[in-house]
Amino acid sequence: MTKSGLIKKLAIEKNITQIVAEKIIDELFEGMAETLVSGDRIEIRGFGSFEVREYSGYTGRNPLTGVRVEVGPKKFPFFKIGKNLKIRVIQG
Repeated sequence: MTKSGLIKKLAIEKNITQIVAEKIIDELFEGMAETLVSGDRIEIRGFGSFEVREYSGYTGRNPLTGVRVEVGPKKFPFFKIGKNLKIRVIQG
């Protein structure tokens, strides 16, 4: 599902305009992004959790040239699926 598809579905199911639905979705995503940027965790029971994982730097290798390269520390968002969602996906 795309963001526009989510907006349309919300607008139809809740009988609101697409403009209002778009504002709701934008606020939701912006709030989630701000929470992750600040280093906090998001947990949605039955769906899953989002967090930022930090990885330390390491010495890598350029696969084309074989030259060693220092790779700096990184931060990446990580999603862990919730038990209920996992069961629903497996059962189809």
